[in-house]
Amino acid sequence: MPLPVAGDGLWQEGEARAFRRLTLAWMGTMMFLFSTMLLLGYFMRLFQANAFRTMRPEWFYAVLTLHGLGMVATWFVGGMAATGYLLTRYSRPSIWISRLALAGTLVGAGLLAAATLFGLFGTGWYFLYPLPFYSSGVWPPWATGCFFGALALLFSVWTIWVLDLLRAIASRFPLRQALGWHVLSGRPSLGVPSFVLVATVSLIAGAAGLAAGMVLLGLWAVEWLRSGYSNDALLMKNLTFFFGHIITNITMYLGVGVVYELLPGYAGRPWKLSKALAWAWNTVLLLVVLAYAHHLYMDFAQPRVLQDTGQIVSYFLSVPAAVVSIFGGLALVYAAPMRWTLASWLFFLGLMGWAIGGVGAVIDSTVALNSRFHNTLWVPAHFHTYYLMGVVLMLLGFAHHLAVDLTGEPERPAMRHAILALLAIGGYGFLLAFYWAGAHSVPRRFAAYPRELSQGVAAARVAVVFIALIVIAVALYLWETARRCWRAFSA
Repeated sequence: MPLPVAGDGLWQEGEARAFRRLTLAWMGTMMFLFSTMLLLGYFMRLFQANAFRTMRPEWFYAVLTLHGLGMVATWFVGGMAATGYLLTRYSRPSIWISRLALAGTLVGAGLLAAATLFGLFGTGWYFLYPLPFYSSGVWPPWATGCFFGALALLFSVWTIWVLDLLRAIASRFPLRQALGWHVLSGRPSLGVPSFVLVATVSLIAGAAGLAAGMVLLGLWAVEWLRSGYSNDALLMKNLTFFFGHIITNITMYLGVGVVYELLPGYAGRPWKLSKALAWAWNTVLLLVVLAYAHHLYMDFAQPRVLQDTGQIVSYFLSVPAAVVSIFGGLALVYAAPMRWTLASWLFFLGLMGWAIGGVGAVIDSTVALNSRFHNTLWVPAHFHTYYLMGVVLMLLGFAHHLAVDLTGEPERPAMRHAILALLAIGGYGFLLAFYWAGAHSVPRRFAAYPRELSQGVAAARVAVVFIALIVIAVALYLWETARRCWRAFSA
């Protein structure tokens, strides 16, 4: 049944229709941004395959910056929009704040595109201090201001959005119930869905990450406005990776929460809030704010205790979130009367990709191995695994579920099989080229590889073949899903 449901005591018919249309607008925005960022990623691998020999390398780094920030932003807002929509089953998120977030996201994306594609701002998503201030003539000062203006706008509207969803949860469930503490003490679940637990953990952590991002931008602004003032580089790097690591992780958790809520409908079984689930996600809330330290192993000025914490927490973080969810998902599906649609397959394959990427991440977070893999293509390999083949599939599954739910238009099995096959073959072929190059010490962030690193060129040439399959799969998916979304939006 389409959500939000008019007449259930929460929503009037006009409000319900408006929220559905807004969510469809979010899904359309998500699909447009994803398609654009996918083509930019294709451009980068073609560049590394020496397809653009005469093009300035500054273009590669500008696109790298836009692709990195743009992809994370796309799936963060996609996860937030999906979470907000599913929360309408239980509470009343503000439609006006969601509209504000949509407007701010579109303007922020435009500013990022201007800074990178017109200003050639090319620091990477991490914009490490003090690089944005020292462009060596590559990008003009206005591009730096445009870039940080975009981040300030995005962080502001996203923070308001996160707080509103937390308010909506709190209006129905006290915090101790939303976090499952009553289940930990042996009491009944009191009707709290497992989705609400995952959403609460994700939103609390997201608020912490965005707060760190706002502090980081404030420190950048102080140095920009006050002549002669300089920030501590190690503090700035800690804030950058604290913010970045949390936002990327909670984006995945939001996608997992969507699977918790919707996959049981295809399996004909509930995914109940159990004591194991409550323990797992409360542990995630504690550990996710500490795991970022594994990005700073090479910063030898960092206190040793933070370095040790990075490895220990990274190991423990993989157990509660991934293992409980993976075994829970397998138990849910096993011997169930499953309805295998495009959406349910994408949910299931997304959990699988999340698990595989998590293994690659744990390998990279091991100090002895990180010293080998730290600045190689192994890093984008594991990241793209749990993003492209993890949360991306989960949220594409949500968009398709929503489109079919609102239009009632049946799927075409042949098209479903083609999309899934192309995504699986293209996605994992593309990722294997990354993993192989990383295992052979091919460095990342190179626009063009010299003769001594010819393995990087070979891996890129293999990758572009598989990316072409992904592009075809996404085009077919858009034909099946975007047209349904438009039909539902126009109805």
